[in-house]
Amino acid sequence: IGFSAAPRRPATTLTHDSDFSTTNNTSEAWLESSSAVYIATPFLSSRSLADHCILTARHTAHRTLPTAHCIHPLTEYRTPNMSEGAQQPPNGIPESHSADTYHVPDAFLGKHPAKPHIESLDKYKEMYKESITNPDHFWGKLARELLTWEKDFHTVHTGTLAGGDNAWFLEGKLNASYNCVDRHAAKNPHKPAIIYEADEASDGRTITYAELLREVSKLSWVLKQMGVKKGDTVALYLPMIPEAIVAFLACTRIGAVHSVVFAGFSADSLRDRILDAQSKVVITTDEGKRGGKTIGTKKIVDEALKQCPDVTNCLVYKRTGVDVPWTKGRDLWWHEETEKWPAYFAPESMSSEDPLFLLYTSGSTGKPKGVMHTTAGYLLGAAATGKYVFDIHDSDKFFCGGDVGWITGHTYVVYAPLVLGVATVVFEGTPAYPDFSRYWEVCEKHQVTQFYVAPTALRLLKRAGDQHVKHQMKSLRVLGSVGEPIAAEVWKWYHEIVGKKEAHVVDTYWQTETGSHVITPLGGVTPTKPGSASLPFFGIEPAIIDPVSGEEIQGNDVEGVLAFKQAWPSMARTVWGAHKRYMDTYLNVYKGYYFTGDGAARDYEGYYWIRGRVDDVVNVSGHRLSTAEIEAALIEHHAVGEAAVVGVNDELTGQAVNAFVSIKDGNEINDQLKKDLVLQVRKSIGPFAAPKAIYTIPDLPKTRSGKIMRRILRKILAGEEDQLGDTSTLADPSVVDKIIQTVHESKPTK
Repeated sequence: IGFSAAPRRPATTLTHDSDFSTTNNTSEAWLESSSAVYIATPFLSSRSLADHCILTARHTAHRTLPTAHCIHPLTEYRTPNMSEGAQQPPNGIPESHSADTYHVPDAFLGKHPAKPHIESLDKYKEMYKESITNPDHFWGKLARELLTWEKDFHTVHTGTLAGGDNAWFLEGKLNASYNCVDRHAAKNPHKPAIIYEADEASDGRTITYAELLREVSKLSWVLKQMGVKKGDTVALYLPMIPEAIVAFLACTRIGAVHSVVFAGFSADSLRDRILDAQSKVVITTDEGKRGGKTIGTKKIVDEALKQCPDVTNCLVYKRTGVDVPWTKGRDLWWHEETEKWPAYFAPESMSSEDPLFLLYTSGSTGKPKGVMHTTAGYLLGAAATGKYVFDIHDSDKFFCGGDVGWITGHTYVVYAPLVLGVATVVFEGTPAYPDFSRYWEVCEKHQVTQFYVAPTALRLLKRAGDQHVKHQMKSLRVLGSVGEPIAAEVWKWYHEIVGKKEAHVVDTYWQTETGSHVITPLGGVTPTKPGSASLPFFGIEPAIIDPVSGEEIQGNDVEGVLAFKQAWPSMARTVWGAHKRYMDTYLNVYKGYYFTGDGAARDYEGYYWIRGRVDDVVNVSGHRLSTAEIEAALIEHHAVGEAAVVGVNDELTGQAVNAFVSIKDGNEINDQLKKDLVLQVRKSIGPFAAPKAIYTIPDLPKTRSGKIMRRILRKILAGEEDQLGDTSTLADPSVVDKIIQTVHESKPTK
């Protein structure tokens, strides 16, 4: 359902429907999307329960359920007892009893420029309790502290989760670009705002806040001259370059809504997002650079725009200088247009609830959802989590390895560091180019204080060997993990080898739809357990719900599906042009709750363990991919009759896409056909969605009503043929043996 960064148990964690997000091929995927889930009981295997949960969660959709009062483990009946010798109950959440507890390293405080924003776990509990029991006072005070308002607000919050009408800081007026740039440029114009680490290190540069203000203003003039008005959407198809941030902030400066499409999506996917958002202007580059390779971004845009007749202008930033096709009257060069205009453009006055951006995320129906975030609440969530989760201070330099095409890049490359007035590293390359030490070179060279990346990248770097982590990186205080579950052994490697046991590891859980962290440790404050997302952020009141009964499960040492009981400022307000879909996906499943789409456990100390997705979404390298979308791409091939896609565990990428296809009569089944099908998916969606394995089978396992039983396919791939359960409900039970034989005999096509 959204984007979440969450811990994964090695071996026993189900990853079949996870959801987080990232890059161009499976060995280079470190962007982001949502989490991974299963429900476990002593009576059923974790996988069968996950499948059961998928069915029951849907069966309870649209029921009006009583809202039970949740006794949160921190606020009322239990507070975490983090002493090393804490007595543990004999049963409960198994991994919580074997997990080591890591306290904030002494060296963290030794290298701190001042002291953490929150001095103790007790202070966190006090602040958390206020955020739940008196949210208007808590968020009102924080909004005035962290944001600059043109006009103050009086009403902190209205609306309910059940009504889907939440709104924050109603009478307030502000501008995101002003909060990210102007106020810092006025105070300290020569302070670095963007540290650009280009694909080739020698091409990098640093941009100050004063320089950023000039560039944003010039582009704002250009967009206005193109006819972009307040409330219009602008599509951005840009690689990781400073101009991407300039484009973000120019849109928000004039009141336009940016709709960023990851510059790895295919022309078809880009086209669909341009059309859905009704964008009239597209901003891109002639080419992108990544890992020593070039990406033909302008060519992809040209292909997409063949079916986007309402796009009036395409603004092109010259990244490589290569000759590109040009449509006269539509295409314009960034450098030629910006040099025509002054270095200051006054920011537009925006209401708190005015849309800030759209970001498309995969849904279980296959049609991408344009998740809409609004101005004040989103900015506050970004700033508050930046301040408290990463313990950001004024002199810090923040490095998030996520791409601006995903929510992690939006919130923690762009908005959180810039609202807080610190330098943000914009990293164009990959962790493996020109060698496996690139991340660590960047951290050392720029004295990075916070580093934030997906476990996919960490797994790759751990596998490459510790010899590549040869830099001291003494400035690092906080190490973050985002985008997918992180295994305990990778967590420990991150802590010991990268952080030298001196930095605090924060494993963050959140989603595209939550806007910012919702369950997470706080840097310098929270004792952590490898594999656990730890404790809820301020204003987040988690509930564990029984997917069968739809009732909230009270107490600790419980498992179920994860929901939240009250609204928070940075939550998405709607799906663009489809509010009913927003309600049905998030707010009507369990009435009165926000449904995350993830399963979770709450252990005996009140810590949360995220299990994985309970919808038809797979998570490849932090990329959340809709199985329906991939299946639709496969069926577009003339030879394919039917297709079913499932996710399977993968050592490097977390999950890998595996596809089962039935071929129409008269078509030859060979390796070339499988290659063609992979290319079909790459073209329709993007390289990151390509199946790692394709199995050609005579028929799919379907019920008599025609429903494809993906549960059976997942179990066969997992080697659990003895746990298929009752297959008599299938229209043709004999197909199962044929599929098992095919899987055993096949060599996966990679």
